[in-house]
Amino acid sequence: MRLLGKILFPISLLYGIVVHTRNFLYDIKVFKSKAFQTPTICVGNLSVGGTGKTPMIEYLIKLLHDDYKIAMLSRGYRRKSKGFQMAGSKSSVEVLGDEPFQIHSKFKSIDVAVAVDANRCNGIRILEKNKQPDIILLDDAFQHRKVIPSFSILLTTYDNLYVDDFFLPTGSLRDAKNQVKRANLIIVTKCPENLSKEGSNKVSERIGLKKQVIFAHLSYSKVFFSLKREIAPEVLKLKKVALVTGIANPSPLVKYLESLGLLFKHYKFKDHHFFTEKEINDFANNDYVITTEKDFVRLNGKVENLFYVEVRHQFLFDGDLILSNSLKKAVTLHLQS
Repeated sequence: MRLLGKILFPISLLYGIVVHTRNFLYDIKVFKSKAFQTPTICVGNLSVGGTGKTPMIEYLIKLLHDDYKIAMLSRGYRRKSKGFQMAGSKSSVEVLGDEPFQIHSKFKSIDVAVAVDANRCNGIRILEKNKQPDIILLDDAFQHRKVIPSFSILLTTYDNLYVDDFFLPTGSLRDAKNQVKRANLIIVTKCPENLSKEGSNKVSERIGLKKQVIFAHLSYSKVFFSLKREIAPEVLKLKKVALVTGIANPSPLVKYLESLGLLFKHYKFKDHHFFTEKEINDFANNDYVITTEKDFVRLNGKVENLFYVEVRHQFLFDGDLILSNSLKKAVTLHLQS
């Protein structure tokens, strides 16, 4: 892979020129950006996948829904529909995409409006007209500069900080490092649980910006879930178990299951993978199939004894309080302006 990255380095340079040119044209207002009346909170990254955007959106919904009426707008990557789509009782993974459908399914009880539209401005306008939310969460929208968000959260992973990365295809950056200037808050995700304050300070120094940086690690559920029941990991010991992942970086989940002493066959696929009938038949040769929440919504009803592992961000060093206070301040300032 390193050799391939070196071979593709000229393509990365060309990609970087295009990205810098595009951002420059937005900066000098040749390309137009628009702010909206409804407060918008953007969650995104500079790289492709694997920073924990969906668990962060879920965290924000739980954090804010008691005080605000929430809507969530996503592009709906790899969905099989076009244009604006509002989640409803007849929605499917094919219509919404896996991550928006996951969020729609998970938060039905608290009436979160979930919509998808590749045209974020159009999606926001329709949500404002039809749902009148207090806050709109923009999923994976940091690089979509047609919208000026009220508050931008930039995610970067502990083991692959954006400052150490390079443009696609040599690296995983899809946007320029200097665009971090548009972020209001940086969250370093997938940190070690035992990260020391000294260690976090060193990371902040490497980032080297006068911006608030907070830290979080992934916390996995102690039991595995289906729609009807849950099981403890001990049930899976001495059983034939498959782990199925179609996410950008399954390594943390693999390590977690190994830490539980589980033996399993890992079926690893690309992010947002739609499973074929042959693949599903292969999974069925196991006693139990463990997967992610995102993959569960695509496999549910097709595989017996299918369970998912729930994951959430857990903040270090009072990062949760910093995040909460920053968001509520930003929403208040937006409404007062």
